[in-house]
Amino acid sequence: MTLRRPFVADHFHDLPGFVEARHGHNWEIAATVRLTESADHHAEAVFADSLDTWVATLDYTLLNEQPSLDGRNPTAESLASWAFHYLKAEGLNPECVRIREKANYWAGCRSAV
Repeated sequence: MTLRRPFVADHFHDLPGFVEARHGHNWEIAATVRLTESADHHAEAVFADSLDTWVATLDYTLLNEQPSLDGRNPTAESLASWAFHYLKAEGLNPECVRIREKANYWAGCRSAV
């Protein structure tokens, strides 16, 4: 099952060779989790609730101030990894998490096969 959620957040980059002023994006997450064939409506609701909770954590925030990104550059790649591991910690079985930062720019994190 794949769910998508939009969110808005600012970030900036201040690393050697990668400096950008604070700016914002209309981001989107597309997360796919594997549900068992016998999964019921409750399993789908748990997935939706978990994804909504993750989005609420960073919607309308400055990503550089997120404790889960401490010491990391707040890129789409970092967000995809964070969301993937968050869903896994919630007891879900994520297959792929993709984050859209710009119209044609996506970054993803997949499970190892």
